[in-house]
Amino acid sequence: MRTDYNLARTTTRDTGAALARGGWQAKALVGGLALAASYFYVRARTAQVERDNPPRGRFVEVDGVRLHYIERGEGPVVVLLHGNGIVADDFETSGVLDGLSERYRVIAFDRPGYGYSERPRTTLWTPDAQARLLHHALQELKIDSSIVVGHSWGTMVAMAMGLQVPDFVRGLVLLSGYYYPTVRMDVPIMAQPAIPLVGDVLRYTVSPLIARLLWPLMKKRVFAPMKVSERFNRLPVWMMLRPKQLRASAAEAAMMAPAAMSLARRYGQLRVPVQILCGTRDKMLMPSTHSEHLHQTLERAGRDSELLLEPGVGHMVHYAHPDMVARAVDAVAAQVGEPVTLRSPRAEALARAGESGV
Repeated sequence: MRTDYNLARTTTRDTGAALARGGWQAKALVGGLALAASYFYVRARTAQVERDNPPRGRFVEVDGVRLHYIERGEGPVVVLLHGNGIVADDFETSGVLDGLSERYRVIAFDRPGYGYSERPRTTLWTPDAQARLLHHALQELKIDSSIVVGHSWGTMVAMAMGLQVPDFVRGLVLLSGYYYPTVRMDVPIMAQPAIPLVGDVLRYTVSPLIARLLWPLMKKRVFAPMKVSERFNRLPVWMMLRPKQLRASAAEAAMMAPAAMSLARRYGQLRVPVQILCGTRDKMLMPSTHSEHLHQTLERAGRDSELLLEPGVGHMVHYAHPDMVARAVDAVAAQVGEPVTLRSPRAEALARAGESGV
């Protein structure tokens, strides 16, 4: 009897283990099918959004990297550098690009990995590396000087350009920037798609889907306390959620603090005039920790810096006050002796026609 009992107990245990193994196999199969389904869905949405939004600008290839840029207007050159997770079109939807192109030649780059610009994996795309690439691209376009405008992460690239080539950069306009290393609770989550192998799987499967679900909350946060601009909603969401762009965004989220630490040691060496703009209610980057701190650092070093704080405005200051961005560029242009045409080229042509009686 005892032997029969032990045999029955062993058989029951083995059967339960087999069922458990079968359960795990079923779960693995379901998980694999879910990943495959999400991969094909992300692939289809990526192809669709690129068909619906083909490149509207031009391309320049430099140092083995193909960069996409939008160009408008005539006059002294102004370069626009967008923040993390976005594209060059952000400056168009905000109104900054069109406003400046009334009296400047404006070039808005898709930074490496964003929009339609390449981002080779063989390079660590720090602010300094991006600054060198963009400077070489501007030289390729036969440009010998420029005012540089950066927003958010783009301010670090702008600062790096100002430090590297002060004879080329006539001045800087910095919007809602990240200038000093601080603890960011969102970085471990945002940086996951940049992890080798694991990140590659996530970027092509679940990460775009999760990001799409969180997109409304992320919009509210960057615009708070203001409402999300209707102009911002014109940007095609899936352009920002494509796997290659998620890799760029994740990599830049991971390097934020070390990049700022490297740059912060050199701020006192900056030789070009700086206009610093930020909202007093920025929930992404505290003004006192970043913009105000940078202004104080530059002043103590005897550098030319002006700080403009916008009451009641959040991180997207260029949507709240695109005209103020233009005035900051005008202030730098006037200070460095670049001509500022108060009328647009079209208005100038009409004025000349009127004066000649045509």
